[in-house]
Amino acid sequence: MDNSTEDVKENSDSKDIEVDDPYAYLKRGDFSSENFKIEIKNLPKYYGISEFKKLLNDKLKLNSNKIKVPKRNSPYAFVCFRNDEDRKNAIDIISQHKWKGKQLQATYAKASADPLVKKRHEESDEHRSSKKQKNNDLPQEERIKMSTIPLENVEYEQQLKIKEEEIKSVLKKLGNDLAYHNIELKKWIETQKEKYDGLPCELLNIRYSEQYDGYRNKCEFTIGIDQETNLPTVGFRIGAYVNGVVGVAPIGHLRHIPDSMKKAVEVFQTFVRSSQLKVFNPEFHTGHFRQLCVRCAPDQLMVIVGIHPQDLEKEKISDFQKELIQFFTEGAGKEAKITSLYYQEIVKKNPGESASPATLLWGDKYIYETILGLKFRISPEAFFQINTKAAEILYESAIELAEPSENSTMLDVCCGTGTIGLCFAKKCGQILGLEIVPEAIVDAKENAITNEITNSDFFAGKAEEILGTVCYKATNEDVFAVVDPPRAGLHQKAILQLRKINKINRLIYISCNPNLASKNFLDLGRPMSKTLQGECFVPVKAVAVDLFPHTKHCELVICFKRWDLINTGETK
Repeated sequence: MDNSTEDVKENSDSKDIEVDDPYAYLKRGDFSSENFKIEIKNLPKYYGISEFKKLLNDKLKLNSNKIKVPKRNSPYAFVCFRNDEDRKNAIDIISQHKWKGKQLQATYAKASADPLVKKRHEESDEHRSSKKQKNNDLPQEERIKMSTIPLENVEYEQQLKIKEEEIKSVLKKLGNDLAYHNIELKKWIETQKEKYDGLPCELLNIRYSEQYDGYRNKCEFTIGIDQETNLPTVGFRIGAYVNGVVGVAPIGHLRHIPDSMKKAVEVFQTFVRSSQLKVFNPEFHTGHFRQLCVRCAPDQLMVIVGIHPQDLEKEKISDFQKELIQFFTEGAGKEAKITSLYYQEIVKKNPGESASPATLLWGDKYIYETILGLKFRISPEAFFQINTKAAEILYESAIELAEPSENSTMLDVCCGTGTIGLCFAKKCGQILGLEIVPEAIVDAKENAITNEITNSDFFAGKAEEILGTVCYKATNEDVFAVVDPPRAGLHQKAILQLRKINKINRLIYISCNPNLASKNFLDLGRPMSKTLQGECFVPVKAVAVDLFPHTKHCELVICFKRWDLINTGETK
């Protein structure tokens, strides 16, 4: 049965009663914390969002579900709860509490309108701004390019220049901020600026891989409705739901996706369009097909099919899984030449919720990548740099800046499956890795065994909680840390720990978004205080590595050293 038009009909005509009501989602069976929302007024002039969360959940024990602050240091905020009892309790407690000298006020708040329905109203009333009108009138092909590879039409040499200038501006700002917030560094930073053309440290030439097309080894594709054809499509969203966009467009024209991945998407799309199961509708939370994740390595292709099971019986799910296996091993999907097939149930609704673990249906449990001569196994959930060839250059650059020796102990903070630490292993006397995800630690240990590396050990736990204990296991006097945190940077408590442990004499910070990580950079160099114990770190050398051609992003590697070592003229 072909569902190419049935999905659209079912997801719209059958919901006519609700389609124009921006609050209809509150009346459905799905849980929404917007039903239990309050507004907190009279907030102090200066406060941090993490500080605010700590007040509500740790000190006042209010069990908030979601916190929304319109802008930084806003005088008011919205807080959602899981039920009406928690909401009433919060209003009573907050209304009697003073914070930073301000008497807080709490009242019931109206739920937010569904952004998709809201946008429909605005469009029908011709309320769109000229800028939005211009963007929305572009062909889907161009809109996808703008959101994924906006520099695609720029010569690659020029892309590198653009990124290098952006990195320079990040470092210049860091130098200015450090000089302002830490007076002791001011004279030294001025000297550094004279040496390095206004920068607080030496910046090496940007590095890159010669392969700048088809470089991605992992992509997560959304399964939805193409607004131009009204057909179920496997591709990328052309916008965010919060902006009232749910349409999905094809990806065949995007040059950063490899051909093998495009083929897997193409053949699976035929499966979706011929299936009796429906495409998931994010507005009404109906339908089944949600996501296709594809990971590739030399001569290997892993496919993870993400489904919302809704109310499907176990027998129906089992039949669907058998259909998937038959399609990819004997049917039209055989053309994709996959080597691993996984099934995953994705029921999550709220940001931060995790999907269920993926289940292997057919083929190899892992795929394998090679970096700097080492072999790494990759499972469906494992983190691995999305550009393998450029990752080699990134790790070589980190080793170069760290200047390790056989008398060094390297602390691999946020080690994931151990890729960075194990690449350092031949250059160091000891590798100690720590990671919050226990499954990643299992992979890291297995990767060490596979590569016959015996000078490494890995530990599961939060960096801010176990860093000191792990560092105590260092057997060498020269101890340095390498951190490659998520896009937003390290948790503040981890920064405090790195500062506090005097045994760590230098730090290699790898950031995929230097603007977001700039607060970490500054906190490393702030003067000592009751909160920031231990001598500060200062930047001494940096290099940018382009892992994301045709986008505006690149990785920045900075070597920080303890100020007391720099100030006394020592090298390490």
